[in-house]
Amino acid sequence: MCGQIELTATNRYTELDNILLESRENTIFLVCGNSIKYQKGLYQYFSTLYDRIGVRVERFSDFQPNPLYESVVDGVRKFKASGCNTIIAVGGGSTMDVAKCIKLYSGMNSSENYLHQTLVANDVKLVAIPTTAGSGSEATRFAVIYYKGVKQSINDSSIIPSVVLFAPETLNTLSDYQKKARLLDALSHVIESFWSVNSTDESKEYSKQAIHLILNNMKGYIAGDDSRNADMIKAAYYAGKAINITQTTAGHAMCYKLTSLYGIAHGHAAALVNIKLWPWMTENTKKCIDPRGEQYLRDTFDELSKEMGCKTVDQAILLFQKIFDKLGLEVPEAKQSDFKILDTSVNLERLKNNPVRLDANSIDYLYHRILAR
Repeated sequence: MCGQIELTATNRYTELDNILLESRENTIFLVCGNSIKYQKGLYQYFSTLYDRIGVRVERFSDFQPNPLYESVVDGVRKFKASGCNTIIAVGGGSTMDVAKCIKLYSGMNSSENYLHQTLVANDVKLVAIPTTAGSGSEATRFAVIYYKGVKQSINDSSIIPSVVLFAPETLNTLSDYQKKARLLDALSHVIESFWSVNSTDESKEYSKQAIHLILNNMKGYIAGDDSRNADMIKAAYYAGKAINITQTTAGHAMCYKLTSLYGIAHGHAAALVNIKLWPWMTENTKKCIDPRGEQYLRDTFDELSKEMGCKTVDQAILLFQKIFDKLGLEVPEAKQSDFKILDTSVNLERLKNNPVRLDANSIDYLYHRILAR
């Protein structure tokens, strides 16, 4: 992520003006959801952009949460037709994923399925303006889209946005549930990144920054204290920088089907998994697959606990559970037939990042613990 520019927006977004004027852009391609109309400052900014500095806006909003490959293809076609060389993404993780894929695929062969081609980097500028303080997608090389109902994971360093503009005021439009779920998404990212087999000193530093920002600001943020927004949006960003290095682990591998099966938010599902995964791993460190060894893993759990302000691992696990409980989020009601669906849904590739080996029996055991009421 070398060279990524980080800026914090003022009320009039003059920082964005400067970027566009320096790039001498005539037209920009705005990727955003329809909810941008509730972001009064940003909506006003893009609505008056041409009158103020002579830059036209081509807007693309024809996509949904968990975006489809077909939507991205449509976006690539419209981006090419626009003649733009700058994409600005305003929104959460799905918006960022769409914008990243449009950027990446715009330099590839449109007559063939992009998913079957070798990825080719290009010089299209991507500016990210996150509005959810959760996914951290503005800091990562990852994107997720769906093709014929199957999740497709895109991984290429060229799709990391070149500029990230933090706009704390955008968090004011989130519902209480969205705030809570996104907070848990960011917290799950940093916890998983910390214990990932791919962790490094650098990734742990990003995780530590995010943990401290989340724990120090979450109470006021959830209560509606706007002064906490800037720190929370930065926390999600640092969490994204951490998982950009390490990738996520079993907490995320096991949460995706929970979101679709029960209609809960991604962060809500990830926290549900990690609440039970974390203590299970501490009890099963002999199954450690981190090449640095079992003692290293134990030390990592201790280090993570201290960063959370706890003296022991058990206290840190209890703190995570208390955070979830205080947010008032529910455990879905499962039918017995759900467990077979869940057990077969796990992305085995992502389990390779988990420091403790999971097999079919342990996955089934954990799902029964996760959904116990």
